[in-house]
Amino acid sequence: MTDPAAVERDAAEAASAFSHPAVAPDVTAAYGEHPDQVVDFYAPRGETPGTAPLVVLLHGGAWRAPYDRRHVTPLADFLARRGFAVANVEYRRGSSLPHQNAEGPVAGRWPETFDDVAAAMDALPGLAAAALPRADVRRVVVTGHSAGGHLALWAAARHVLPYDSPWRLPSPPPLRGVVALAPIADFAVAEQLGVCGGASAQLLGGDAHFTQRLPYADPAALLPTGIATAVVQGREDIVVPPAVAEAYVAAAAKAGETVGLTLLDGIGHFPLIDPAADACAVVAEEISQLAW
Repeated sequence: MTDPAAVERDAAEAASAFSHPAVAPDVTAAYGEHPDQVVDFYAPRGETPGTAPLVVLLHGGAWRAPYDRRHVTPLADFLARRGFAVANVEYRRGSSLPHQNAEGPVAGRWPETFDDVAAAMDALPGLAAAALPRADVRRVVVTGHSAGGHLALWAAARHVLPYDSPWRLPSPPPLRGVVALAPIADFAVAEQLGVCGGASAQLLGGDAHFTQRLPYADPAALLPTGIATAVVQGREDIVVPPAVAEAYVAAAAKAGETVGLTLLDGIGHFPLIDPAADACAVVAEEISQLAW
Protein backbone atom coordinates (compact mmCIF):
# COMPACT_ATOMS: atom_id res chain seq x y z
CA MET A 1 0.00 0.00 0.00
CA THR A 2 1.31 3.44 -0.94
CA ASP A 3 2.27 5.72 1.93
CA PRO A 4 -0.47 8.37 2.39
CA ALA A 5 2.21 11.03 2.81
CA ALA A 6 3.68 10.05 -0.56
CA VAL A 7 0.25 10.28 -2.17
CA GLU A 8 -0.26 13.72 -0.65
CA ARG A 9 3.14 14.91 -1.87
CA ASP A 10 2.45 13.56 -5.36
CA ALA A 11 -0.87 15.39 -5.49
CA ALA A 12 0.78 18.65 -4.43
CA GLU A 13 3.53 18.25 -7.03
CA ALA A 14 0.97 17.52 -9.74
CA ALA A 15 -1.11 20.54 -8.73
CA SER A 16 1.95 22.77 -9.03
CA ALA A 17 3.00 21.37 -12.40
CA PHE A 18 -0.50 21.75 -13.84
CA SER A 19 -1.11 25.20 -12.36
CA HIS A 20 0.76 27.08 -15.07
CA PRO A 21 -1.28 28.53 -17.93
CA ALA A 22 -0.72 27.01 -21.35
CA VAL A 23 1.76 28.93 -23.50
CA ALA A 24 0.82 29.42 -27.14
CA PRO A 25 3.45 28.39 -29.70
CA ASP A 26 5.04 30.70 -32.23
CA VAL A 27 4.20 28.36 -35.12
CA THR A 28 2.25 25.13 -35.54
CA ALA A 29 2.93 22.77 -38.43
CA ALA A 30 1.33 19.50 -39.52
CA TYR A 31 3.24 16.32 -40.27
CA GLY A 32 0.13 14.41 -41.36
CA GLU A 33 -3.58 14.77 -42.01
CA HIS A 34 -4.94 13.70 -38.61
CA PRO A 35 -5.69 16.58 -36.17
CA ASP A 36 -3.19 15.13 -33.69
CA GLN A 37 -0.38 15.00 -36.25
CA VAL A 38 0.99 18.45 -35.45
CA VAL A 39 4.06 20.04 -33.91
CA ASP A 40 4.12 23.31 -31.96
CA PHE A 41 7.32 25.30 -32.38
CA TYR A 42 8.77 27.74 -29.85
CA ALA A 43 11.51 30.10 -30.96
CA PRO A 44 14.47 30.68 -28.64
CA ARG A 45 13.86 33.75 -26.51
CA GLY A 46 16.35 36.55 -25.99
CA GLU A 47 18.78 38.41 -28.17
CA THR A 48 21.48 35.76 -28.51
CA PRO A 49 22.53 35.75 -32.16
CA GLY A 50 23.05 32.70 -34.32
CA THR A 51 21.35 29.33 -34.33
CA ALA A 52 20.06 27.37 -31.36
CA PRO A 53 19.88 23.65 -30.66
CA LEU A 54 16.49 22.04 -31.27
CA VAL A 55 14.81 20.23 -28.38
CA VAL A 56 12.14 17.76 -29.44
CA LEU A 57 9.62 17.42 -26.61
CA LEU A 58 7.32 14.39 -26.28
CA HIS A 59 4.64 14.76 -23.63
CA GLY A 60 3.49 12.10 -21.18
CA GLY A 61 0.10 11.11 -19.86
CA ALA A 62 0.27 7.30 -20.17
CA TRP A 63 -0.41 7.55 -23.93
CA ARG A 64 -4.05 8.33 -23.00
CA ALA A 65 -6.33 10.70 -24.92
CA PRO A 66 -7.18 13.16 -22.12
CA TYR A 67 -3.51 14.16 -21.79
CA ASP A 68 -2.27 16.18 -24.72
CA ARG A 69 0.69 18.44 -25.42
CA ARG A 70 -0.83 21.48 -23.70
CA HIS A 71 0.31 20.42 -20.24
CA VAL A 72 3.97 20.64 -21.26
CA THR A 73 3.72 24.01 -23.02
CA PRO A 74 5.07 25.76 -19.88
CA LEU A 75 8.10 23.45 -20.08
CA ALA A 76 8.48 24.24 -23.78
CA ASP A 77 8.43 27.95 -22.96
CA PHE A 78 10.89 27.40 -20.08
CA LEU A 79 13.34 25.71 -22.47
CA ALA A 80 12.85 28.42 -25.09
CA ARG A 81 13.75 30.98 -22.45
CA ARG A 82 16.93 29.01 -21.81
CA GLY A 83 17.92 29.60 -25.43
CA PHE A 84 16.63 26.46 -27.14
CA ALA A 85 14.39 26.10 -30.14
CA VAL A 86 11.62 23.69 -29.11
CA ALA A 87 9.36 21.34 -31.05
CA ASN A 88 6.42 20.11 -28.93
CA VAL A 89 5.08 17.02 -30.71
CA GLU A 90 1.50 15.78 -30.59
CA TYR A 91 0.63 12.20 -31.50
CA ARG A 92 -2.38 9.90 -31.50
CA ARG A 93 -3.17 8.40 -28.13
CA GLY A 94 -5.72 5.96 -26.76
CA SER A 95 -9.45 6.45 -26.94
CA SER A 96 -11.42 8.44 -24.39
CA LEU A 97 -13.44 5.36 -23.44
CA PRO A 98 -12.65 3.49 -20.20
CA HIS A 99 -10.61 0.32 -20.51
CA GLN A 100 -12.36 -2.78 -19.23
CA ASN A 101 -9.43 -3.93 -17.10
CA ALA A 102 -8.09 -0.64 -15.80
CA GLU A 103 -9.16 2.67 -14.40
CA GLY A 104 -9.42 5.47 -16.93
CA PRO A 105 -9.22 5.49 -20.74
CA VAL A 106 -7.26 2.95 -22.74
CA ALA A 107 -3.59 3.79 -23.27
CA GLY A 108 -2.23 4.36 -26.74
CA ARG A 109 -3.04 2.96 -30.15
CA TRP A 110 -1.18 0.22 -31.95
CA PRO A 111 0.34 1.01 -34.37
CA GLU A 112 -0.80 4.64 -34.70
CA THR A 113 1.08 6.04 -31.69
CA PHE A 114 4.35 4.70 -33.08
CA ASP A 115 3.44 5.65 -36.65
CA ASP A 116 3.05 9.24 -35.52
CA VAL A 117 6.24 9.54 -33.52
CA ALA A 118 8.25 8.03 -36.37
CA ALA A 119 6.58 10.31 -38.93
CA ALA A 120 7.06 13.39 -36.75
CA MET A 121 10.74 12.67 -36.19
CA ASP A 122 11.29 12.11 -39.91
CA ALA A 123 9.48 15.33 -40.84
CA LEU A 124 11.00 17.54 -38.14
CA PRO A 125 14.18 18.69 -39.92
CA GLY A 126 12.16 20.11 -42.79
CA LEU A 127 9.38 21.47 -40.61
CA ALA A 128 11.81 23.13 -38.21
CA ALA A 129 13.84 24.69 -40.99
CA ALA A 130 10.69 26.34 -42.31
CA ALA A 131 9.10 27.26 -38.98
CA LEU A 132 12.17 28.28 -36.98
CA PRO A 133 15.05 29.52 -39.12
CA ARG A 134 17.25 29.75 -36.01
CA ALA A 135 16.79 26.07 -35.15
CA ASP A 136 19.97 24.09 -35.77
CA VAL A 137 18.75 20.70 -36.94
CA ARG A 138 22.31 19.38 -36.65
CA ARG A 139 22.04 19.77 -32.86
CA VAL A 140 18.90 17.90 -31.84
CA VAL A 141 18.14 16.53 -28.39
CA VAL A 142 14.98 14.51 -27.76
CA THR A 143 13.35 14.70 -24.37
CA GLY A 144 10.10 13.36 -22.97
CA HIS A 145 8.35 12.79 -19.68
CA SER A 146 6.87 9.52 -18.43
CA ALA A 147 5.15 7.92 -21.44
CA GLY A 148 6.85 10.63 -23.50
CA GLY A 149 10.16 9.51 -22.01
CA HIS A 150 9.44 6.07 -23.41
CA LEU A 151 8.73 7.57 -26.82
CA ALA A 152 11.94 9.64 -26.70
CA LEU A 153 14.02 6.54 -26.00
CA TRP A 154 12.16 4.62 -28.69
CA ALA A 155 12.66 7.38 -31.26
CA ALA A 156 16.41 7.22 -30.68
CA ALA A 157 16.45 3.43 -31.08
CA ARG A 158 14.66 2.97 -34.39
CA HIS A 159 17.86 1.79 -36.10
CA VAL A 160 17.97 -1.25 -33.78
CA LEU A 161 14.33 -2.23 -34.24
CA PRO A 162 13.69 -5.67 -35.73
CA TYR A 163 14.33 -5.77 -39.47
CA ASP A 164 10.66 -6.31 -40.27
CA SER A 165 9.58 -3.20 -38.35
CA PRO A 166 8.02 -0.49 -40.52
CA TRP A 167 9.65 2.12 -38.27
CA ARG A 168 13.21 0.84 -38.55
CA LEU A 169 15.85 3.27 -39.80
CA PRO A 170 18.85 2.08 -41.81
CA SER A 171 21.24 4.08 -39.64
CA PRO A 172 21.17 5.91 -36.30
CA PRO A 173 19.04 9.08 -36.27
CA PRO A 174 21.11 12.28 -36.26
CA LEU A 175 20.66 13.17 -32.60
CA ARG A 176 22.98 14.74 -30.05
CA GLY A 177 21.24 12.64 -27.42
CA VAL A 178 18.18 11.79 -25.36
CA VAL A 179 17.12 13.08 -21.94
CA ALA A 180 14.36 10.83 -20.64
CA LEU A 181 12.38 12.12 -17.65
CA ALA A 182 10.94 9.42 -15.38
CA PRO A 183 10.47 7.27 -18.49
CA ILE A 184 8.41 4.12 -18.77
CA ALA A 185 11.60 2.57 -20.06
CA ASP A 186 11.26 -1.12 -19.20
CA PHE A 187 7.83 -2.50 -20.00
CA ALA A 188 8.24 -5.80 -18.17
CA VAL A 189 9.12 -4.06 -14.91
CA ALA A 190 6.44 -1.43 -15.46
CA GLU A 191 3.81 -4.13 -15.81
CA GLN A 192 5.07 -5.96 -12.73
CA LEU A 193 4.66 -2.74 -10.77
CA GLY A 194 1.29 -1.85 -12.30
CA VAL A 195 2.56 1.48 -13.61
CA CYS A 196 -0.29 3.71 -14.79
CA GLY A 197 -2.84 0.93 -14.49
CA GLY A 198 -1.18 -1.43 -16.95
CA ALA A 199 -0.72 1.24 -19.61
CA SER A 200 2.27 -0.48 -21.24
CA ALA A 201 0.27 -3.60 -22.08
CA GLN A 202 -2.65 -1.48 -23.32
CA LEU A 203 -0.28 0.46 -25.60
CA LEU A 204 0.80 -2.81 -27.22
CA GLY A 205 -2.78 -3.88 -27.81
CA GLY A 206 -3.45 -5.86 -24.65
CA ASP A 207 -2.03 -8.89 -22.90
CA ALA A 208 -2.52 -11.13 -25.94
CA HIS A 209 0.01 -9.06 -27.92
CA PHE A 210 2.34 -7.93 -25.14
CA THR A 211 5.17 -10.45 -25.50
CA GLN A 212 5.05 -10.50 -29.29
CA ARG A 213 5.27 -6.71 -29.62
CA LEU A 214 7.83 -6.00 -26.90
CA PRO A 215 10.81 -6.18 -29.32
CA TYR A 216 9.19 -3.44 -31.41
CA ALA A 217 8.33 -1.06 -28.59
CA ASP A 218 10.25 -1.62 -25.35
CA PRO A 219 13.35 0.58 -24.91
CA ALA A 220 14.92 -2.03 -22.64
CA ALA A 221 14.88 -4.43 -25.60
CA LEU A 222 16.37 -1.88 -28.02
CA LEU A 223 19.94 -1.67 -26.81
CA PRO A 224 22.63 -0.59 -27.39
CA THR A 225 21.73 2.47 -29.44
CA GLY A 226 25.10 4.24 -29.55
CA ILE A 227 23.30 7.53 -28.83
CA ALA A 228 24.12 9.51 -25.69
CA THR A 229 21.32 8.94 -23.21
CA ALA A 230 20.56 10.46 -19.82
CA VAL A 231 17.70 9.59 -17.49
CA VAL A 232 16.45 12.00 -14.82
CA GLN A 233 14.31 10.43 -12.12
CA GLY A 234 12.82 11.48 -8.79
CA ARG A 235 13.63 9.08 -5.99
CA GLU A 236 10.16 9.59 -4.49
CA ASP A 237 8.25 8.99 -7.72
CA ILE A 238 5.18 6.82 -7.06
CA VAL A 239 3.77 7.18 -10.59
CA VAL A 240 6.73 5.66 -12.43
CA PRO A 241 8.93 4.32 -9.61
CA PRO A 242 12.72 4.54 -9.89
CA ALA A 243 12.90 0.76 -10.31
CA VAL A 244 11.71 1.19 -13.91
CA ALA A 245 14.55 3.55 -14.87
CA GLU A 246 17.05 1.47 -12.92
CA ALA A 247 16.01 -1.64 -14.85
CA TYR A 248 16.56 0.19 -18.14
CA VAL A 249 19.98 1.44 -17.07
CA ALA A 250 20.91 -2.09 -15.99
CA ALA A 251 19.77 -3.48 -19.36
CA ALA A 252 21.89 -0.86 -21.13
CA ALA A 253 24.94 -1.81 -19.07
CA LYS A 254 24.38 -5.49 -19.88
CA ALA A 255 24.29 -4.51 -23.56
CA GLY A 256 27.60 -2.68 -23.19
CA GLU A 257 26.21 0.85 -23.11
CA THR A 258 26.44 3.48 -20.40
CA VAL A 259 23.31 5.46 -19.65
CA GLY A 260 23.55 8.36 -17.23
CA LEU A 261 21.06 8.21 -14.37
CA THR A 262 20.40 11.25 -12.19
CA LEU A 263 18.28 10.43 -9.13
CA LEU A 264 16.85 13.50 -7.42
CA ASP A 265 16.26 13.27 -3.68
CA GLY A 266 12.88 14.33 -2.33
CA ILE A 267 11.41 14.59 -5.82
CA GLY A 268 8.41 12.76 -7.29
CA HIS A 269 7.04 12.51 -10.81
CA PHE A 270 5.86 15.97 -11.79
CA PRO A 271 8.57 18.46 -10.72
CA LEU A 272 10.59 17.34 -13.75
CA ILE A 273 8.17 19.26 -16.00
CA ASP A 274 7.33 22.06 -13.57
CA PRO A 275 9.11 25.34 -14.39
CA ALA A 276 8.60 26.44 -10.77
CA ALA A 277 10.56 23.45 -9.45
CA ASP A 278 14.32 23.21 -9.06
CA ALA A 279 14.18 19.81 -10.75
CA CYS A 280 13.22 21.49 -14.00
CA ALA A 281 16.49 23.42 -13.98
CA VAL A 282 18.32 20.09 -13.63
CA VAL A 283 16.48 18.86 -16.71
CA ALA A 284 17.52 21.95 -18.68
CA GLU A 285 21.13 21.45 -17.64
CA GLU A 286 21.10 17.81 -18.75
CA ILE A 287 19.76 18.91 -22.14
CA SER A 288 22.38 21.66 -22.36
CA GLN A 289 25.22 19.23 -21.75
CA LEU A 290 24.17 17.23 -24.80
CA ALA A 291 22.99 20.08 -27.03
CA TRP A 292 25.81 22.56 -26.76
